[in-house]
Amino acid sequence: MKTKNLSVTLSAIVLMLVGFSLNSTQAQKLDKFGSSTKKTMGPKTFRVPYTDVVTYLGHAAPGNEDETKDGKKFYYIYVWIPSVAPELGVRMMSPVGKTKVSKNAIQSAAYEKNADSKDYFDTYITLEKSSITKKGEISVENAKAATWTTLDRNDDSSEMPKQPSGSSYNSLLRYKSKASDPLGALSVGLYRIGFTTYKKGEVNGTFLAEVAAPVKLPGVAMAKTIENLKLKLEK
Repeated sequence: MKTKNLSVTLSAIVLMLVGFSLNSTQAQKLDKFGSSTKKTMGPKTFRVPYTDVVTYLGHAAPGNEDETKDGKKFYYIYVWIPSVAPELGVRMMSPVGKTKVSKNAIQSAAYEKNADSKDYFDTYITLEKSSITKKGEISVENAKAATWTTLDRNDDSSEMPKQPSGSSYNSLLRYKSKASDPLGALSVGLYRIGFTTYKKGEVNGTFLAEVAAPVKLPGVAMAKTIENLKLKLEK
């Protein structure tokens, strides 16, 4: 009788471990970034992948936030868009874990120091457009004084991998240019991805952020700070 109970217990433990392994593997699988354009082939409908994707790996930690807005600690990634874009996609995942990423991914110093961290956060992203439209205008002072318009935001996306907790708390948005609206048009200029948590509190963990477009945009640059973005654009 004891042997039978032990066997049942061991079987239950094995099933739990297998389930945990499968969930962990699934949480680390990041599919190609699909655009808003859909195509149908036979019985299946799929999103056409973005042509141009820039990947950034970073780490957020208490005390190094860029700004506090409405009681939330915001971090920013700055992006220079060199030409008119019909659409921009932004997605963010935390933690990075063992996710396979592009060999061309930008790795911040903070990420390299914390790549093995298991900390993660409930991502909340915004896509913001500034009033800066020329590379020569980019500076820390001008970025602070610029007018920033929030084009779109997202909290939870079912399209993104689940976090280790099993919750769909990673984020994704697709924003189409509004050509007739100067503020809503995806014109040449300085943009930024803002991210924080849905709830007020500390942000801590590694993250992967991607900015994508359905057409090639030669000269796109992405950096965690205005200073580093300016250096990239001057090369």
